[in-house]
Amino acid sequence: MMNYSRIAVFASGQGSNFAALAQAQREGRLGGGVIKLLVSDRPEAPVAQRAQEAGISSLLLRPKEFDSRELYEARIVEELKQREIGLIVLAGYMRLITPVLLAPYEGRIINIHPSLLPAFAGKDAIGQALAYGVKLTGVTVHFVDGGMDTGPVIAQRALTVEDGDTADSLAERIHRVEYELYPEVVAAFAAGKIKLDGRKATVRQ
Repeated sequence: MMNYSRIAVFASGQGSNFAALAQAQREGRLGGGVIKLLVSDRPEAPVAQRAQEAGISSLLLRPKEFDSRELYEARIVEELKQREIGLIVLAGYMRLITPVLLAPYEGRIINIHPSLLPAFAGKDAIGQALAYGVKLTGVTVHFVDGGMDTGPVIAQRALTVEDGDTADSLAERIHRVEYELYPEVVAAFAAGKIKLDGRKATVRQ
């Protein structure tokens, strides 16, 4: 049975989802999961400081210092293997993953997206939802494959778009849902409760 309890979180920015996961770990809500590493492609990003404050090791790399995306990811894979990482959790990591990372961690990379996929994939999902005029949107946790937010869905949670919502007000409520849902899914992984069969992911209670 695959061990998903050793976790690496990938992030590029503020790190609010990273902070929510770290808080869940401190409170014993990650199902035995332990965040062993932060990986960031922006060493100056605030998430690096969050990791330091949480006592979590970091791998901070600048992709432009590598001759290719593949060499950049090969360095990451080397570190992940040394640390025996079982699950990769993307939390605002603003890079598409190449087969160098996808192949050895197939079925072990997850991401969170601020819409009910497959609606509003890609950038500015919240703005897309508002522009379209939908009445419901939400949050999706999904497996990562070679496409843009196209991997199998693991969990979704909906919320209502209220009259007068702005991008900021809707984002605030969506983020609150993210901070609850993502730790729950990571905990289920760490406890071995998630199964993938084709495109269908099931979460055992």
